[in-house]
Amino acid sequence: MGSVKKVLFIIVGFISLGLGVVGIFLPILPTVPFLLLTSFCFVKGSERFDRWFRGTKIYKKYLEEYVNSRKMTMKQKVTILGTATTMLMIPFFMVDVLPMRIFIIFLVICKYLYFIFRVDTIKAEKSVESR
Repeated sequence: MGSVKKVLFIIVGFISLGLGVVGIFLPILPTVPFLLLTSFCFVKGSERFDRWFRGTKIYKKYLEEYVNSRKMTMKQKVTILGTATTMLMIPFFMVDVLPMRIFIIFLVICKYLYFIFRVDTIKAEKSVESR
C-alpha cells in the first residue's frame, strides 16, 4: 500500500478518534462507530498507532469487548443503530430516485439484521463512577 494511503488512513483515524472522544461527552455523537473507524484506519495506516490506540483506556472501555467477542450492550447497539438510521434517512428523504431509496432501505434492513443476529447483547456493568 502506498505511503499516501497510509497517511490518509492515519489522518482519518485521528479525526474519527477526535469525534469519538467528543461523543463520550456529547450524546448526540456516537462514540463506538467513530472508535471502530479509528481502529480500522490505524490497522490499515500504522502498526505503531494501532498498538498505541489498543493500549488506551478509551479503546479498552468502549471497543475491547466488542473486538474480542462481538458483543455489545443494548445501549451501544441502540446508539449505533439510531445514529446510522438517522444518517441514512437524510439522503432517503432528500433524493427522489426510487432505486436509491430502495438501496437505502436495503442497507437499513441489513444493518438491523446484522446487529440483531450477529452481535450478541450483554448487560452493561455498573461502573464505579456512577456511584
